[in-house]
Amino acid sequence: MVSKEFTIKNSMGFHMRPANVFVSEMTKFVSEVNIKFDGKTVNGKSIMNIMAACIKCGSVITVECSGADEQAMLDKASELIEGGFGED
Repeated sequence: MVSKEFTIKNSMGFHMRPANVFVSEMTKFVSEVNIKFDGKTVNGKSIMNIMAACIKCGSVITVECSGADEQAMLDKASELIEGGFGED
């Protein structure tokens, strides 16, 4: 398992569009991905779970990837999150 902590930078937080982008990219990998936020763990391949987590701008999350292509998956997650999901 590999993991990394991130601070959500885009002004609208992890709302519908970035959640959709994130899930679309994460489902291209065979590894599992979880997002830890506010004491909860949510499935990073589930748009509904991500939306239900209510992750706002400035929130600190941890992305954990586990499986055969875990590092490539974490690298892609980093690219998306640190790039503000292409919004800001």
